[in-house]
Amino acid sequence: MPLSDEEEREITRELERLRQEHRDLDAAIEALAALVVADRLQLQRLKKRKLALRDRISYLEDMLTPDIIA
Repeated sequence: MPLSDEEEREITRELERLRQEHRDLDAAIEALAALVVADRLQLQRLKKRKLALRDRISYLEDMLTPDIIA
């Protein structure tokens, strides 16, 4: 079932937001990992959130890409 133009715009906006959050988490993880006494639990939580974002981004990208039946 094809998406409406509004649904595509909404998904695209969500993708942009998630990609920005993903980049922000990259920077936060790098900064935290660079500390001499890094908070391992916080680092683990950030990495877990980053993976969840990556999964959501992939899901939304798949929604925007129509299936090709070979």
